[in-house]
Amino acid sequence: MIVELGHFALILAAAVSLVQAVVPMIGAQKGWRGWMAVAEPAASAQFFLTAVAFAALTYAFVTSDFSLRLVVLNSHTDKPMLYKISGVWGNHEGSMLLWVLILTLFGACAAWFGQGLPPGLRARVLSVQSAISLAFFAFILFTSNPFTRLAVPPMNGQDLNPLLQDPGLAFHPPFLYLGYVGLSMAFSFAVAALIEGRVDAAWARWVRPWTLAAWVFLTIGIALGSWWAYYELGWGGFWFWDPVENASFMPWLVAAALLHSAIVVEKREALKSWTVLLAILAFGFSLIGTFIVRSGVITSVHAFANDPERGVFILVILAVFVGGALTLFAARAQAMEAKGVFSLVSRESALVLNNILLAVAAFVVFIGTIWPLVGEMLLGRKLSVGAPFFNMAFTPFFVALAAVLPIGAILPWKRAKLGRTMQPLWGVLALSMAAGALTFAIQTGRSALAPVGMILFVWLVGGAIVDLFTRTGRGDWSSRLRRLSNLPRADWGKAVAHAGLGVTMFGIAALTAWQQEDIRVAQVGETFPVGAYEITLAGVEQVEGPNFNSIQAEMRVFRNDRAVATLYPQKRVYPVAAMPTTEAAIDNGFLRDVYVVIGDPQQGGGWAVRTYIKPFANWIWAGSIIMALGGLLSLTDRRYRVAAGARKMTTPKAVAAE
Repeated sequence: MIVELGHFALILAAAVSLVQAVVPMIGAQKGWRGWMAVAEPAASAQFFLTAVAFAALTYAFVTSDFSLRLVVLNSHTDKPMLYKISGVWGNHEGSMLLWVLILTLFGACAAWFGQGLPPGLRARVLSVQSAISLAFFAFILFTSNPFTRLAVPPMNGQDLNPLLQDPGLAFHPPFLYLGYVGLSMAFSFAVAALIEGRVDAAWARWVRPWTLAAWVFLTIGIALGSWWAYYELGWGGFWFWDPVENASFMPWLVAAALLHSAIVVEKREALKSWTVLLAILAFGFSLIGTFIVRSGVITSVHAFANDPERGVFILVILAVFVGGALTLFAARAQAMEAKGVFSLVSRESALVLNNILLAVAAFVVFIGTIWPLVGEMLLGRKLSVGAPFFNMAFTPFFVALAAVLPIGAILPWKRAKLGRTMQPLWGVLALSMAAGALTFAIQTGRSALAPVGMILFVWLVGGAIVDLFTRTGRGDWSSRLRRLSNLPRADWGKAVAHAGLGVTMFGIAALTAWQQEDIRVAQVGETFPVGAYEITLAGVEQVEGPNFNSIQAEMRVFRNDRAVATLYPQKRVYPVAAMPTTEAAIDNGFLRDVYVVIGDPQQGGGWAVRTYIKPFANWIWAGSIIMALGGLLSLTDRRYRVAAGARKMTTPKAVAAE
């Protein structure tokens, strides 16, 4: 009965989305306040009905209702409760329901917290957002119904993919979807502004918090996915340039460009067309990612490989919304005339350069991701674009971006003198070059990757500190420190995010350049050296988990005859899914990780063992956390909370609806 109520609630939510997509849009066009007012209660109703549907599906998973086809395919009575719950979105149908739940949540938040928006703009934004919801409701109900019953329920389920039975993967999809779907709000604001024919500073201030929230969630989601791949897959890497990884990275890059571009619109009323285009493309890349994951055109541990018909449906959604928005953009291009004028050396120019580098980087990732699909269609043979291409083609643009960030952050608006701007940065530049030279001297005979990473780390972190202090004016240090604490949170957030990028870039460079690897067959009781450590395979035993059997090794780690850690890597087999997984054991440290993996027993005796010493590995995710924290700091800025009052827009005179 509960499942049927959930299905009925989903159908009702789709009906409400149709009303919300049509009625407020007509009301905004005609100036009918009554029709425009429909948007807010409809957005709330749509969210609550979708939440009921999602709760019903969750109840079916928690209670192991095997009369539901989706529960049979993705659950089992012996599965731990956390993975019963995460099993709701650990599949195609359930994850799409989560997608729509988040989509309606953002629409409801726009209705609840958008009271300061002009009524016409608010109605159009909620209408466009609901039109997106309607398309995905149709996708779920017609191609991916999560509430399909079985005529003859089995006694037990087939279990969830063992790779997804992990805390990192339990929380990774919700955060990623909050980012993906959050960009729909930027899209809705862009389309609403195009329909209205007005893009100005107030619009940019309204759209920035939604984009920033989506970017923060994407940052957290990508970091969780990278962290999961690092410790769960057993290959010791944190990023493989997998198509599904790229699908989340592309909208992150475009959203970062959109955030910086919107600043120019807000401050100087320039780059209007470019900013609206980025808002459309950011959500467009989210839809492209959805297509890549769910169309079955690629093979990935992250993908829901489904039938091509579903992929075609998503392509139609992509074509209708992104194609329609781009058509509207072309029609309204002349109405978005830039007002601000700026010189070649100015903060506006630095932000333009920032946007170019981010956009080109996203384009490089897009070409590398999509080319194998295009090549197979055009040439009839499989092509492979791997990490070497991405590392060579992508890295220079991001290095250039890191190089210009500290300078661009303190350049004055409109016009500036580069020499004067660089005065407070010369010390940071000298310090970063000295740190790079020291790093190069210490690691004589190795690549320049780590020294470059160190230079950029010191440059970005030092530049962020200088950026904050330049905003405190002149005077003695005590008064400047006092003024520092009173700076707007958006200024603090920007500096923290830029510093976090420096931490992540150094972590990636140091790990890539300095990691040590040892692969061998080890006998029980044998001790072998790896870098500065000695590893002893103390024993191997059989261990039973709640829904798996495993071989567990005891690995003792020593340094200079001093015990450092005892690690327990596992090789698991999930009987129901008949699938093995590798569970790495990691001794995490501030400066390094000791990473151990146990393999299969060998014919001549002994066990396959892989050991890695990974310097500064945790700095990669620490930097991501710092970047997300910077975004959250900016979101708490009072200027965002009162952004709706930035401009009083004139709205059509209300008339009574016929």
